[in-house]
Amino acid sequence: MKLSVDLNADLGEGSGHDAGLFDLISSANIATGFHAGDSDTMHAAIFPRRRSSEIAVGAHPSFSIARISDANR
Repeated sequence: MKLSVDLNADLGEGSGHDAGLFDLISSANIATGFHAGDSDTMHAAIFPRRRSSEIAVGAHPSFSIARISDANR
């Protein structure tokens, strides 16, 4: 039986270490902007490496605290 592990990381949050992590992971969640990151950090996390790698990329959704507070009123 062959076992495998999906090593996942949250990227696009503006830490400045995303490029180095691509060599270590097999999948990534890219921040969608409310709790961390913005459109520039999202693009920087995905585009330079995504074309040449086999890393699965998905969204790391989050919610605006203001929207949650408004919904609870």
